[in-house]
Amino acid sequence: MNIFRFNFISQTIVCIGLLTAFGFAQEQSRYLIVHADDAGMSHSVNVATQAGLESGIVTSASVMVPCPWFKEFAEYAKNHPQYDYGIHLTLNSEWDFYRWGPVASRDRVPSLVDPMGCLWDNVGQVAMNASAEEVKIELTAQIDRALSFGVPLSHLDTHMGAVLCRPDLVEVYVDLAIAYDLPILFFKRMAPEMEKEYPALADRFHKSVLKLTERKLPLLDNLLQFYGGNIPEQRKQHYYDEIAKIGPGVTQLIIHCGHDNEELRAITDSSIRRNQDRMIFTDPAMQVFLNSQKIQLLSWKQFRNLEPISLK
Repeated sequence: MNIFRFNFISQTIVCIGLLTAFGFAQEQSRYLIVHADDAGMSHSVNVATQAGLESGIVTSASVMVPCPWFKEFAEYAKNHPQYDYGIHLTLNSEWDFYRWGPVASRDRVPSLVDPMGCLWDNVGQVAMNASAEEVKIELTAQIDRALSFGVPLSHLDTHMGAVLCRPDLVEVYVDLAIAYDLPILFFKRMAPEMEKEYPALADRFHKSVLKLTERKLPLLDNLLQFYGGNIPEQRKQHYYDEIAKIGPGVTQLIIHCGHDNEELRAITDSSIRRNQDRMIFTDPAMQVFLNSQKIQLLSWKQFRNLEPISLK
């Protein structure tokens, strides 16, 4: 199994938070946002994501506004404002037989669509073709559509990392955070190896951190996401092992919930893994494990209430 891990803060550097709503002030506290991506993609994903939120273990989810099943999830979010919702800013339509186009009219964003009128299949095509001005038009339309449906928003993030593929798109991403006063999936520090892997992000990283910090928008310490692994017990153990290793500060763990049914199998070859994520993160045993590790679950709404500690 491949483990995607950002570690942008040294374990010896403590600049973390006081969660005022819970009364925690320990400098070595470990917080975890369990975040379900891809809500709105399909009915299966919607139902599974809702189950995760209702379990109390999944603390946040983000919705893909251009997708056919967006309206169903938006209705749920409107009627369940106690949960935490973001926009999964979407510039790609990556599946073979299940595609979607932009929210903005195609004549306004021609650089974002393929010859079939759908969003580009992969991030490389976005990097090669997309106009930054049209990306801003489309992503603004996605946020505004979610708001018009009554989705209570807590943050923004990025589907497939597409907004991080060019420096000018990173700027659009950060500018949207400021325009809507919403935190985004971003980090306090960028390790040298990540600078090499994501040069566009590195190019605008320090400037972006300054802009977000000036607006008092919180930044993550670490990010975890696991790829591969269709054997249930092995995948579960990988999650347990990696969660146990997280350091001080706020880590986000990205998961993808679904049901391994005919609908999801017709869309993606990841239906088994998505089903496993749903089962693992609705199982009370996971909460017991997190308690044993003294890891505090956190939503993006709660993350925004973290107050930095100045160490002397």
